[in-house]
Amino acid sequence: MKIYLIGFMGSGKSHWGRKLSDSLNIPFFDLDDVIVFREGQPITEIFAEKGEEYFRLLEKDTLINLTESHDDFVISSGGGTPCFFGNIDYMKEHGKVIWLNTATPVLIDRLLKEKKHRPLLKDIPDEEMKSFIIKKLHDRKMYYEQAHLALHEEELSLDQIKAAIIHE
Repeated sequence: MKIYLIGFMGSGKSHWGRKLSDSLNIPFFDLDDVIVFREGQPITEIFAEKGEEYFRLLEKDTLINLTESHDDFVISSGGGTPCFFGNIDYMKEHGKVIWLNTATPVLIDRLLKEKKHRPLLKDIPDEEMKSFIIKKLHDRKMYYEQAHLALHEEELSLDQIKAAIIHE
């Protein structure tokens, strides 16, 4: 079973991914963490030194490598992963794609607390975060909506996720 969790940054992909992989007894990979390990530097530095295009190509390569080298897993993708280089189609062809659809006010609250660790957010003033998140979410929604399943993250339980996967 190959499960890809997608959604905006701060939507709970890593949180639920770890819980789901433990429950299903299959490996969990946070795509961003794998990239950090592979490159030996934080994503913020990769963005700053090599740019977003380099990062997105590295992200695609890492996604393909993980998919081809494991029979079962839960992958927590980066928020932008589905939006570049046909990644959403690739994930849909190789496993089950679940969109953790988190309410915008919840995202804003979470991301204001985490912004220094988010390369796309770290330089945005707090008073501009809401409009940035709304616009970026609007731009990405067309990719997220292509997932096999859309689940409202704020209302989730592990049992609900597992039941949704089984019934899909």
